[in-house]
Amino acid sequence: MHSIDKYAWMWIALGALFFIPFLGGVHLFDWDEINFAEIAREMIESGDYLRMQIGYFTFTEKPPLFFWLQAIFMHLFGIGEFSARFPNALLGVIVLPLLYLGGKRLVDKKFGMLWAMSWFGSILPFLYFKSGIIDPWFNFFTFAGFTSVILYTWKKGGHGPMPLRKSPAFYLGIGGLMLGLAVLTKGPVAFLVVAICIAAMWFVKRSKLHFSFISFLKLGLVALGVFMLWFIAEFLARGPAFIVEFTIRQWELLTRSDAGHGGFPGYHLVVLLIGCFPASIFAIRGMGKFPRLPASVRDVQKWMIILLFTILALFSLVGTKIVHYSSLAYYPVTFLSALAMWHILNNKAKHAVWITLSLVFTGLVLIVVSAAIPWLGMHPEILLPVLEKDPFAAANLDAGVEWTFWHYIPALLMVFALAGFLAFLPRKKKTAYRIFFFGTGTWVMFGLIFFIQNIEGISQAAAVEFFESQQGKDAYVTTYGYKSYVPVFYGRIMPDQKPPEKAREWLYGSDIDKPVYISTKITKRERLESDIPDAQFLYEKNGFVFYKRIP
Repeated sequence: MHSIDKYAWMWIALGALFFIPFLGGVHLFDWDEINFAEIAREMIESGDYLRMQIGYFTFTEKPPLFFWLQAIFMHLFGIGEFSARFPNALLGVIVLPLLYLGGKRLVDKKFGMLWAMSWFGSILPFLYFKSGIIDPWFNFFTFAGFTSVILYTWKKGGHGPMPLRKSPAFYLGIGGLMLGLAVLTKGPVAFLVVAICIAAMWFVKRSKLHFSFISFLKLGLVALGVFMLWFIAEFLARGPAFIVEFTIRQWELLTRSDAGHGGFPGYHLVVLLIGCFPASIFAIRGMGKFPRLPASVRDVQKWMIILLFTILALFSLVGTKIVHYSSLAYYPVTFLSALAMWHILNNKAKHAVWITLSLVFTGLVLIVVSAAIPWLGMHPEILLPVLEKDPFAAANLDAGVEWTFWHYIPALLMVFALAGFLAFLPRKKKTAYRIFFFGTGTWVMFGLIFFIQNIEGISQAAAVEFFESQQGKDAYVTTYGYKSYVPVFYGRIMPDQKPPEKAREWLYGSDIDKPVYISTKITKRERLESDIPDAQFLYEKNGFVFYKRIP
């Protein structure tokens, strides 16, 4: 086993320092964070860890592995925001040293440091380890399976950058295990992505790939075996109904726009360019040719480029456009970023002017945005004319959040990062890169500390507060005119608070047996009072209106 050196411990410490604090400092956000945390909570309350439920109704969109992780930490730390987000924070503490050690084994310590630094200092890769969404673990398992396939081809072909002591079957088995865990985390798209990459690389290398169709079948069988452990347990417990619904839902998610999340074909390219800044800028150069590049590194570069374009192509075709759908690309983007910087530093190559201009321009945009957020928060009257056609958004601004001059700190941090980068770039490129990436990572952290609570206070805190006040009551909770998971998670509903099938219609108009607490938006108020004439108005706050029905 490769020894963990002091730099690996440094990345472990940095991950713990940046990813774990403040996890519980702000409410979970609709939809995904609350959705996933509620599934884990209902596993605990119902004692059913095989089937996913929302409002104690069957939920067929996701497999169970991530929710098992959340449920474990909810048992340890209690049900809440910290426990829901802790699995991803823990993964962040693991991923940073693994990137360093992987880069070190492939090339050298400098490359390992640059790869971990590229991840730490990029916006969305950093941010996702502070979240409670499912994708970081899915991406980790998928990428681990992907890299195991690469190691298998090297061992089978008798070449590679480092001694591979295990047999080819070992690397193939690990690859199948990791892909099986990925499928058990989010679904079969994990295996689809790796299969496309293998096919694409076969067209590039043909017989030199050392990955036969039989190898592919073995990889798939191991992955399927891992996933089937849950499938078989569910089948034996309840029969095939849930499995059929789950399979249909996975196909629907791949083939149509879902939940209003449509978008243009280049959506994910834009997301990666902006969301993976500044690594995305260097990654463009990392896709180019480099003289005197070791053959093994050039081989990994090809694999990474294929993985990146596979993700872009696949999720550009998928109807649903959500930011985190392309988050698996964070691995190849940060690798290619590290490769570009490593080449510049190792070969004393020129730092291209277009890279500098791109970094400076985007950095200035981030400074302006970081300064504009608190300034507009202090002057909401400027936004009101813009929001004339959206009364709900305008009413959100009435939230009593406080903006002070302390909220300009993130903007100042980005100013210092950009200034330090430009000051050191001519003579100490390595220092310049460190300042910029560590500065950007710190900017993301302080942006979360200074902005996210106020943003949550404006956007959803009134609804969260209302449903939190219903905890422990023998009542039903719901929304009218908009979809939200806030009522079930923050109302902490129990199995006996599950309404009958066609829940909303029953809660709105039938003879109920318990009080019903309802939240709507001010834009839906008149329609609600027309559709539910016996709804009693309670109060209005920050664009939300709250009602009660009495049996």
